[in-house]
Amino acid sequence: MKFNKTFLSVLCLFGSLSGFAQTNTSKPKLVVGIVVDQMRWDYLYRYQDRYTQNGFNRLLNEGFSNENTYIPYLPTYTAIGHSTIYTGSVPAIHGITGNDFIMQDSGQSMYCTQDDSVQTVGGTGKVGQMSPKNLLTSTVTDQLKLATNFRSKVYGVSIKDRGGILPAGHFADAAFWFDGDTGNWVTSTFYMNELPGWLNKFNDKKLTDKYLKEWKPLYPINTYKQSIADKNNYEQTYKGQEHSVFPYNLAKLKKDNGLGLIRSTPYGNTLTKDIALAILENEKLGQNEAGITDFLAVSFSSTDYVGHQFAPNSVEIEDTYLRLDQDLGEMLTKLDQTVGKGNYLVFLTADHGGAHNPKFFQDQKGNAGYFNSSATKKELNTFLQTKFGNKELVRSLTNYQIHLDYTAIKSEKLDEMAIRQSIVHFMQSVDGVSFVADMDRIGETAIPALLKERMVNGFNRKRSGIIQYVLEPQWYSGKKDAGGTTHGTWGSYDAHIPFVLMGWGIKQGKNYNRVHMTDIAPTVAALLQIEEPNGNIGQPVAEVINHP
Repeated sequence: MKFNKTFLSVLCLFGSLSGFAQTNTSKPKLVVGIVVDQMRWDYLYRYQDRYTQNGFNRLLNEGFSNENTYIPYLPTYTAIGHSTIYTGSVPAIHGITGNDFIMQDSGQSMYCTQDDSVQTVGGTGKVGQMSPKNLLTSTVTDQLKLATNFRSKVYGVSIKDRGGILPAGHFADAAFWFDGDTGNWVTSTFYMNELPGWLNKFNDKKLTDKYLKEWKPLYPINTYKQSIADKNNYEQTYKGQEHSVFPYNLAKLKKDNGLGLIRSTPYGNTLTKDIALAILENEKLGQNEAGITDFLAVSFSSTDYVGHQFAPNSVEIEDTYLRLDQDLGEMLTKLDQTVGKGNYLVFLTADHGGAHNPKFFQDQKGNAGYFNSSATKKELNTFLQTKFGNKELVRSLTNYQIHLDYTAIKSEKLDEMAIRQSIVHFMQSVDGVSFVADMDRIGETAIPALLKERMVNGFNRKRSGIIQYVLEPQWYSGKKDAGGTTHGTWGSYDAHIPFVLMGWGIKQGKNYNRVHMTDIAPTVAALLQIEEPNGNIGQPVAEVINHP
């Protein structure tokens, strides 16, 4: 039987298209989720001309960047951010309402990953008494485990326990975090009863001591044009130091600050990169059987520690991001070599941003300020005592929420609604407070719709204060004229974050439509063709997906 050339061409084209379709409907061998703690969106571009072509610029040049990604809740804190990224949900549903929160029925303070029923593995004390049990919903990593009948390997790692535990989810093979007392990486009996042999060998290298020698700028200090003068009045110092100026003798500072000092240097990120690559190699991630995707969740936390201490306009922050860029480049190159370029999917985002130091902002003739929550709590309780006769009706003002002592209110048979109304009126007159709402009456309160939605999304009745307050722009809770910075508010500096994807199934380009942190998990789920997390309220960002 003879075939003409046209028929053969069509047949070959059909075969090529069939092969293309099969390739694109398969799964990536590995997903790497990267969260950069306290990374403002503008850091993608503020230092772009100084980044190498292998790190941030590679992600931007080869991947897809969602330029207007926002956090849709309040307050903007680390534990909430990591939970929301991986659940597609908000505190109202997933239950992580702060790094610490108050159980409203008992008044008990709860750390986000606290689990007193488990024990430390690889260390001593409470450093390892952690698990994801306080997270009420599933994560995209959980859903991957379920979709593959638990054949996928899932690992989480971060210097912060919450940064490794919450992304890895409930079904993870393990999460590892850093013990600042010993310089070792630890876990808990929630995951395993002893550290794997390779991790013991990794800890035996004593890399923390190796890195804590000296921190000097990567480049000549006069080239740091995006930063203010190295010696200034807007930074905090390390313990045992009078001024924050380069170079830092880390070996000497270690004596007063301990091995935990590495957290507040860029070498904490380098150490995190080292263990992430050790997990990749020793657990053979991305080398699972055909069609089974593995997941590595990595959170770089030193950016947050350095940010808190030195604030966004410092040479220290610029140098930290230039060094992180090199660490990212090394990770991506290693993934190319071990998993194969095009065989893995990577996304990079942040749990929150960071504000300018208010004193710095004021000195530039801008409006900014410090809200003294401790003094306000004292004044508020004094005010309430004159009206209701009880000394301590307000437990706390943590998380920009007012937490009541319900035990006292009930035992004294006080009028709770009258107390709440009095608090709202008091807080409305406090300097720096923009809006106050009783969450049972927020629908009746004159607050811009965007802020109202974020307040509702952040409110979990069992774990949040019934009254929430919002500060004016460039205000945050802290002592007057304190150095460094923090986060937690609704402003773009805290709520506008990067969301960049690269690799398997991803187009190259940019999207300028507004998307939300809650859209990250369902986008990854759509790419992996698995069920979205069970508390998800986000939508897949269809523009990023490169399916036929």
